[in-house]
Amino acid sequence: MQANGHQFLVFARDKEVTHDLLNRYGIPFLSRGKGGKGLFAKLLYLLKADALMYAKARRFSPDLFVSFASPYAAQVSKLCRKPHLAVDDTEHATFEILLYKPFTDKILTPFCFLSDYGKKQERISAYAEFLYLHRNRFHPRPVDKELGLMPGEKFALLRFISWTASHDLGQKGIPAAEKKALIEELHHRGYKVFISAEGALPADMEKFRLPLASNRIHDVLAAASLFVGESGTMSTEACILGTPAFFVNTLDAGVFRDEVNRGLLVHIRDGNSLCRQIFPVIDNPGFYEKFQEAVEALHRDSADFTDILEKQSLTFARR
Repeated sequence: MQANGHQFLVFARDKEVTHDLLNRYGIPFLSRGKGGKGLFAKLLYLLKADALMYAKARRFSPDLFVSFASPYAAQVSKLCRKPHLAVDDTEHATFEILLYKPFTDKILTPFCFLSDYGKKQERISAYAEFLYLHRNRFHPRPVDKELGLMPGEKFALLRFISWTASHDLGQKGIPAAEKKALIEELHHRGYKVFISAEGALPADMEKFRLPLASNRIHDVLAAASLFVGESGTMSTEACILGTPAFFVNTLDAGVFRDEVNRGLLVHIRDGNSLCRQIFPVIDNPGFYEKFQEAVEALHRDSADFTDILEKQSLTFARR
């Protein structure tokens, strides 16, 4: 869109790797701070972030607001009397939905999204992760040398989350003892282990932390032999990239159900006895062949979400 003369003003919360990624890709942005913890702090932050975005947006004078289900962008768009186009794949983020949906003109969701938003909603024949992982958009780079892998050496990527997001409240993942048991069993089976984690790791696991920069995570996911994690997003990314994924979380969503039905994902809701739930699956003869067939079928069925989002953005910006 920039190549066609369109301009952007980007706001980003100082959360996890967001600012780091924007800097690495050379995308100028304005920070809207770290957010708040607890209901009162979150509401106070909402007012502050809205005020900041409104002041900057009035000077920039945009034709359109685009976000991933952002209450801030939605509310400020109404104050500026401009349309808001949202992408959403998180049915269970009820607090955020209440804050953004009334102020939003169009909501693009995956076809398997469980909630019905009525006339505002358009279902897209792709998961939201296809915005950046469609084969028209992403081509993985080798990581073997950077990870110190021997030729033919297999490795597993584990992902542990911090459980601080509002939609993580009340959910459960992998118990600490099961994490250790999983790593031991993976080593016993000849896997090298790397861990991607939000925040600190126990001292005995820190040595497994993935050493590459945040913008290389999808290269790593594409090269991994196995993914086990508490992150729904990374589980879906693994499926798209052709890596067998085991999602360990009590969370439910339409995307996860579709992936399970397709034979792309194993969704484990009870993290106890984890090894007994993972290794019999991958030891099953024909598992990898059936999985790769499911991956190819997914790509045949999935649209280029970025192309759709660009066309929708131009349509709304012209109104």
